[in-house]
Amino acid sequence: MKIKTLTLVAVGTLVLAGTANAQQQRGLGRADADADGRISQAEFVAARTARLTEADANRDGQVTREEAQAARQANRSERRGQMFARLDADRNGSISQAEFEAARPERAGQDAQRRGGPRMQRQERRAGRAFAQGPVQVEQVRTRATEAFATLDADRDGYLSEIERQAAPARMRDAMRERRAERRAHRSGASRSAPASE
Repeated sequence: MKIKTLTLVAVGTLVLAGTANAQQQRGLGRADADADGRISQAEFVAARTARLTEADANRDGQVTREEAQAARQANRSERRGQMFARLDADRNGSISQAEFEAARPERAGQDAQRRGGPRMQRQERRAGRAFAQGPVQVEQVRTRATEAFATLDADRDGYLSEIERQAAPARMRDAMRERRAERRAHRSGASRSAPASE
């Protein structure tokens, strides 16, 4: 149960998105819905749960593995459509050799990300662990996102400033290390207190 709980926020973010530092910074920037230069708790939680909420096709408050896969597929199709639109510079409904060649640098970076590198494999492993025990509960992800916000809001003013946003990856890594240490201590304590088999 602890493994599922600890991966819920990750799944909320990763159902369709990654967690690399640069990407996390862009994600936090997009969370600033009112563009006031800071992120409120409500904006942060909404951004963290948006894709998961969208993936909940039947609106029952939980996302099954099948719903997550369907959402990923829909997202891929949308991205392909957007890529086609970017490549089709003259908007004639087809991509010429010249248009294709002109977009090569942009495609190279995106192709590398899509080819299932280490980041993609980590995302798939995390998602697999989260769904191993059944559907992911949206409300639990919302609760974890609220806790994550509290971890990042160093000055406790209810907003993430630019400085706090820049420190976010390191603070989240530190919090994750602490949770791992707690889990290890709990497991070793539980194994010591378990009765010896005869």
